[in-house]
Amino acid sequence: MYLCIRFYRNRQTDITLFDLTLHITAMRDYTDAELAEILDKDIFHMISEAADSLGMECYVVGGYVRDIFLERPSNDIDCVVVGSGIKVAKKLQAMLGKRARLSVFRNFGTAQVKIYTSPFDSSLSVDEMEKGAIEVEFVGARKESYNRESRNPIVEDGTLEDDQNRRDFTINAMAICLNKSRFGELVDPFGGIDDLYDGIICTPLDPDITFSDDPLRMLRCIRFATRLNFRIEDETFDALQRNAERIKIISGERIAEELNKILMTNVPSKGFVDLQRCGLLQIIFPELAQMDIVETRNGRAHKNNFYHTLEVLDNVAKHSDNLWLRWGALLHDIGKPRSKRWDPAAGWTFHAHNTIGAKMVPGLFRRLKLPMDMKMKFVQKMVDLHMRPIAIADDIVTDSAVRRLVNDAGDDIDELMILCEADITSKNQTRKQHFIDNYQLVRQKIDDLKVKDFKRLLQPVIDGNEIMEMYHLKPSREVGLLKQYLKDAVLDNKVENEREPLLALLDEKAQELGLKK
Repeated sequence: MYLCIRFYRNRQTDITLFDLTLHITAMRDYTDAELAEILDKDIFHMISEAADSLGMECYVVGGYVRDIFLERPSNDIDCVVVGSGIKVAKKLQAMLGKRARLSVFRNFGTAQVKIYTSPFDSSLSVDEMEKGAIEVEFVGARKESYNRESRNPIVEDGTLEDDQNRRDFTINAMAICLNKSRFGELVDPFGGIDDLYDGIICTPLDPDITFSDDPLRMLRCIRFATRLNFRIEDETFDALQRNAERIKIISGERIAEELNKILMTNVPSKGFVDLQRCGLLQIIFPELAQMDIVETRNGRAHKNNFYHTLEVLDNVAKHSDNLWLRWGALLHDIGKPRSKRWDPAAGWTFHAHNTIGAKMVPGLFRRLKLPMDMKMKFVQKMVDLHMRPIAIADDIVTDSAVRRLVNDAGDDIDELMILCEADITSKNQTRKQHFIDNYQLVRQKIDDLKVKDFKRLLQPVIDGNEIMEMYHLKPSREVGLLKQYLKDAVLDNKVENEREPLLALLDEKAQELGLKK
């Protein structure tokens, strides 16, 4: 826990301000000597040797450096070379031999070296080879300029300073030198360490320029704040609001990628609240933003469906890492604005919002450039069925009603129940416990039915009465033998539990026993 008094300069007015913040950040500060110890690994010494042999400065940068201070594991290493990153990558690959594979992307001036724990073996599967592999990305230091109509920069060779200036956030602009003479030296021109301590996301340079040049950085800003549980600096947040419209030049694929990453954080609601507050959500996901509207009539208001949805999403996130179940949680009430009606007697109603929402899912997925395959179908199913389980919680509900639910949900019944239980957000503890108990009852009904149906499926479709009728028998040892013979055949999966193959098997066994029809 740190009590931080942070002084900073307002870039517009040149007035120095201070911010008193109590923030909890799990991180450590390190001296250059301690950083050198942390980087005392074969891979970094080999990178150092490769760069020194070519007479080039080389630095590890970005997320790997940030995660050192946050004490988070990372296998992806980004290196900036003052010179040719491709040359250093080639040199490193030559030093590693069959333990490394080189990929060069000349159009971007970058190269990747994938380092395996053992020499490359074509006889091994991809998964076996990839396990424990380390990826090292090399790029030459560069400076960038932008055309307003595109986020693709005009790139020129530059210095380390130029490269740090183009970074998105101060916490990602730190660099550690890998050259032998300065091994472990931290270069932090924008106070990224201070911002890590304070739990703050801000840009190295003017945030308006940063976001206008590459609007995707606005989504990255919110994603990092969500993932790290950091606060977006006031000036940076104001710039998000001013530049929100610029997000329209970003492709749907890149937007979807960032939304997925926000959804997969521990508390995804934080990201969607920030998206709503800065105006980005209204542009990229207006259907969700529209849910943050509460109407009152005759003194009666409905709940805020936006914040209810986010509470459900967080509840699901506590119990499942399934991205598409989290999408199901985000969209489970998406049909409510379109289904909302005022009834003088009942008040506000949202009849059939699940059906309306399910019909909306394909269009939303298509516009957001999300997959239109079984993943979309799964989300659609979650939205459509999320009201069903509570309807069968009554003791008098028949097995057939439960069976229909299980049949409709299929293999996704467990995920559906997670969503339904996450949907219990009432502040009334008595009411909340009532729903929890009901869902436990539903789960019990489902489990009981599974056992009952399993037993039923294991019982041959030909019973003892039919055997006696076929072979003109009375209750006897032979009937018991034939019944057991058929049951064993089904249990041992020797034959399908279907009438025709069982009849054939029965005839064979009956003949062995000297029985005739």
